[in-house]
Amino acid sequence: MTKLKTNTNNILVAPLNWGLGHATRCIPIIRELEKNGYIPILATDGVALQLLQKEFPHLQSLELPSYEIEYAKEGTDFKWKLIKNSPKMIHAIFKEKKVVKKWIAEYNLQGIISDNRLGVYCKKVPSVFITHQLNVLSGKTTWISSKLHQHFIKKFDECWVPDFQESGNLSGKLGHLKNSSLHLKYLGPLSGLEKKDLLIKFDLMVLLSGPEPQRTYLEEKLTTEVQNYNGKVLFIKGKVEANQKREVKRNVTYYNFMTSKEIETALNESEIVLCRSGYSTIMDLAKLEKKAFFIPTPGQYEQEYLAKRFKRNCNIPYAKQDDFIIENLLEVKLYGSLPKLKREINWKQLLVLFERE
Repeated sequence: MTKLKTNTNNILVAPLNWGLGHATRCIPIIRELEKNGYIPILATDGVALQLLQKEFPHLQSLELPSYEIEYAKEGTDFKWKLIKNSPKMIHAIFKEKKVVKKWIAEYNLQGIISDNRLGVYCKKVPSVFITHQLNVLSGKTTWISSKLHQHFIKKFDECWVPDFQESGNLSGKLGHLKNSSLHLKYLGPLSGLEKKDLLIKFDLMVLLSGPEPQRTYLEEKLTTEVQNYNGKVLFIKGKVEANQKREVKRNVTYYNFMTSKEIETALNESEIVLCRSGYSTIMDLAKLEKKAFFIPTPGQYEQEYLAKRFKRNCNIPYAKQDDFIIENLLEVKLYGSLPKLKREINWKQLLVLFERE
């Protein structure tokens, strides 16, 4: 793609490549930027970059250094795997700070929106950090991990939290602090999907996401389990590849991946959703008012906390990955649904930050 003109309103949008959630929740932001006369420049790495390139082939895309985030094979080793990989992550943060500084001049950036990329900011232009994790749960080290995360957030001009500030919120203690000097703005839950009155075609939709190897472990387990399901199944593997692949085996239709518009249609046409308890997925389910069953990623404190919270509130049931059997889905009818989203995001008010003086 040709280099952008230097007199345009360019905003760098940089989601973390950790599963697909950070990238997918940036999709509505990118659309709103375009509606309001800005030109988004996409910046990330790996499958997150591939996904955004498929969603927005007309936009400039740049590659950032990889944080090289890996899940442990055993959930109990998750935290120690992250600690072991932290030198690589810190190195990537320093590298992205340098490359962003270069891009400020090269692409005449008017602003930056970083979804959990800690080094993507610059004091020369308005910089926004997006996160639902003001508190980062890590077991006995939660206090330390939360304070460290908040230290990075302070470097940004604003922190946008995709949730409600008041009761009835989705993130619970993850996205809410009792006292804080951070410049927080609560957007309301962030989803680019719309609820539509479509004919139900699938009794169950399996929607996978997340880094390896846990994504593959769950795919293998559920591929076996859905063979015993009495109904039509749509199975989205969450593997972003060059070409979309479709395969039908008995009562199950498999796709390697879908675009956001295809996911929107598929969710609206499905009765129940079986998925991870990732926050971006939760926001989409709430927007579409879908019934679901959660299988949190083993060892990921955030997903385990959210799954337990929604089960405790009688919204959505869950099971541990090793314990899940297809018969668990019978529990869904005993539960309600996620809190309904009542408020629209005031994008014009948010984007005032990027207006030139």
